[in-house]
Amino acid sequence: MRLSVLLFSGHAVRRMALRRIDEGQVRAVLDSDDAIETYPDDTPYPSVLYLGLLGSRPLHVVAAHDHAGGRTIVITVYVPDSVAWDATFRRRTTG
Repeated sequence: MRLSVLLFSGHAVRRMALRRIDEGQVRAVLDSDDAIETYPDDTPYPSVLYLGLLGSRPLHVVAAHDHAGGRTIVITVYVPDSVAWDATFRRRTTG
């Protein structure tokens, strides 16, 4: 995905600090453009869940896309829980 202006929500900044995730890591996930879920009805902008691997560490980034404004807003960033996600971290489990 070609990044437009990248903005971070306050929530994303707090979660990144708690989880020791930096902006470069988030950009790497977004640059990989590996969308695993889409949320076209999210408001005010449609959003996407991206998966990236930083070494052996999986990382999920949820970002909203304001195409008209040329902005991508990072909503949250987290390391997926192996109980809630399958071994590939691409599909949610029922557990």
